[in-house]
This record gives sequence, structure tokens and C-alpha cells, in this order.
Amino acid sequence: MDADEIDIDHLARLAALRLDGDERSGVERDLQRIIALVDEMQAVDTEGVDPLAHPLDATQRLRADEATELIDRERYQAGAPEARDGLYLVPSVLSDP
Repeated sequence: MDADEIDIDHLARLAALRLDGDERSGVERDLQRIIALVDEMQAVDTEGVDPLAHPLDATQRLRADEATELIDRERYQAGAPEARDGLYLVPSVLSDP
């Protein structure tokens, strides 16, 4: 895409933006710079370069998947209108046919 072909009014309509003259000029300049940067990056020779999942060669340190806290279920369910066997009981929202 040529940076001179940018239709700012069309893009503003698609994005539901209302731009005044100064904003429109600023957006146009920004988009031209972005397109120029993308063109510059596309010109880089990447032949023989393997794609990376992440730019840093590091491994993620993971902690063991262990329970660290015990939940006092009775304490939390004490304020519930009705609970039984560790479950909250709620009114039925489905009617019988």
C-alpha cells in the first residue's frame, strides 16, 4: 500500500471517529509513518532465519501446582440462605412442563 493512497475519511467512518482538520492531518502523518516502517521491515532479508516463539531464550519458571490455602467452607457458607453438603442451594429457575 502506498502511503499516499490513505483515505482518512473512509477509515474514520469505519472506525466511527469524527476528526477535525488538525486531527485528520495528525492521523494521516501517523499512518504514513507506520506504513513506511512496515515497508522498511519488509525489506529486511529474513532468508534462513527461523521464526521465534519468543525473542528471549528463556524458560518459564513454574511453581508446583499445590494447594497453599485451605478454605473454611462452613465459614463462607454461614451467611448463605441455604447450603447442604458443601453446596449452595438456590431456588429453581426452570419450570416443569
